[in-house]
Amino acid sequence: MTMQTPGIAGKKEISFTNRQLVALIAPLLAEQLLAIMVGLADSLMVSSVGDASISAVSLVDSISNLMIYIFSAMAAGGAAVAGQYIGRREQENANSAGQHLVMLLGGTSLLFTLLLYLFKTAVLTTVFGRIDADVMASTDKYYSIVMASIPGIALYNGGAAIFRTMGRSDVSLKVSLLMNGINVSGNAILIFVFHMDVAGVAIPTLVSRTVAAAVILSLLCNKKLALHLSDVRAFRLNTRLLRNILYIGVPSGVENGMFHLGRLILFSLVSTFGTASIVANAIGNTLGNFHCFAGSAIGLGLTTVVSQCVGAGDFDAARYYMRKLTYAAYAIMAAVNLLLIALMPLIMRIYDVSPEAEKLAVTVALIHGISAIFLWLPSFMIPSFLRAAGDASFTMLASMTTMWLCRVLFAYIFGKFMGYGVVGVWVAHAILDWTVRSIVFILRYRSGKWTTKAIRG
Repeated sequence: MTMQTPGIAGKKEISFTNRQLVALIAPLLAEQLLAIMVGLADSLMVSSVGDASISAVSLVDSISNLMIYIFSAMAAGGAAVAGQYIGRREQENANSAGQHLVMLLGGTSLLFTLLLYLFKTAVLTTVFGRIDADVMASTDKYYSIVMASIPGIALYNGGAAIFRTMGRSDVSLKVSLLMNGINVSGNAILIFVFHMDVAGVAIPTLVSRTVAAAVILSLLCNKKLALHLSDVRAFRLNTRLLRNILYIGVPSGVENGMFHLGRLILFSLVSTFGTASIVANAIGNTLGNFHCFAGSAIGLGLTTVVSQCVGAGDFDAARYYMRKLTYAAYAIMAAVNLLLIALMPLIMRIYDVSPEAEKLAVTVALIHGISAIFLWLPSFMIPSFLRAAGDASFTMLASMTTMWLCRVLFAYIFGKFMGYGVVGVWVAHAILDWTVRSIVFILRYRSGKWTTKAIRG
C-alpha cells in the first residue's frame, strides 16, 4: 500500500497515490453505508414479531453493542500498532502485532462473554430492572443466543482492521456483505417463513458473525499477505508487542465504551420527556448515522495512512494526508447532509408520525446535520489521527471529560432543568460537546506533542 523512499537522518518518506487512497476509502464508505442500511432492514423486520420481542432486542443490544464498541476500538488501536511497524519497515514485528491483536481480541472477548453468561441473572434484573414478564422471557431468550456472537464480531473487527492496515479494505467489505447477507436473509426466513419470535432475530446474528469471523481469519492465514496468521501452535507471546497494542488499544476501547454508556444515559433522560420525544430521538439517531457515516469511514482510512507515516517518522506526510483526507471528508459530508436536509419533508412523510414528534424530529435532525458538516470532523477526525499516532491516552481523557461535562451534564441542564427537552439534549450533544472537542483536539494537534507518542521498540 505504501511507496517508500529513504529520507534524511534515517527518516523514511511515505507516499500514497490518489488511486491507493481511493482504493482504501471507497470500500470503507460502502461498508459503513451497508451497515446502516442493514440496521434499518433489521429494525423493520423486528417490528413484525411483537412488542415484547422489540423491547427484548432493544434492551439486550444496548449491552452487546457496548461490547462491540469496545472491541472494534481495540481492533483499530491494535491495527495502528501494526501500521506503525510497517512504516518502520519492521515487517516481522508488524506481522507479529497482527497475530497478537487477534489473540488478544479472541481471549478478552471470550472472557467477557463467559462473564456475561455467568452473571446473566444479575444483568437482566439489575440493568433492566422491573420489566413485564413477557418482555423478560423474550429478553432472556434473545440474551442467551446473541451474547454468544460477541467473540465472532470481535474477531471479525480484528481481521477487518488488519486488512485495512494492508490497504485491503475491499476484503473487509466483501466479508461484511457476506455477514450482513446471512443476517438479513436469515431474519427474513425465520421470521416470515417459520414465524419464529425473538429467536428468529438472534440466530441469524449469531450465525452471521461466527461465519464472518471464520472467513476473515481463514483469509488471513494466506502467507503471501504482508500481515498474516501463522499456525496457532507456533504462536509465542511477545510482551513488548502486547504492551504496545494495549498502549493504544485499551484507551481506545475505554473511550468507545464510555461513549456508548453516555448514549444510554441520554436515552434514559429522553425517555422521561414523553412519547413524541422518544420517537424524535429515535429518528434523529437513525438520520445521524447517515450524517456521519462518510466521516467515520474516512477516519478508518486515515488510521491506516497516519500510522505508517508516524512509524516512519515522516510527520510532514502525516500532516499532509490529514489535510487531504479532511478536505475530502468535508466535501462528502456536506453533500450528503445538504441532500438529507433537502429531503426532510419526504423522509418525514415516510415515518408518518404525530405532528409533535415530526416537529421535534426535524429540529433535532437539522441541529445534528448542520453541526455534522462543520463540527464533526475536527471533533472526531483529529482524534482518529491522534490515536493512529499513538496519542490514545490523551484522546481518551479529553473525550471522556468533554462527554461527561458537556454532553451529559449540559443535556440535563438544557433538557431537564431549562425545559428544552429532547432539543436541549441534542444541542448539548451536537453543538456544545462537538465545539469543545474541536477546540481541544485542534490545540493538541497543533501542539505537535503527538509526534512523541509513537510506539517504542
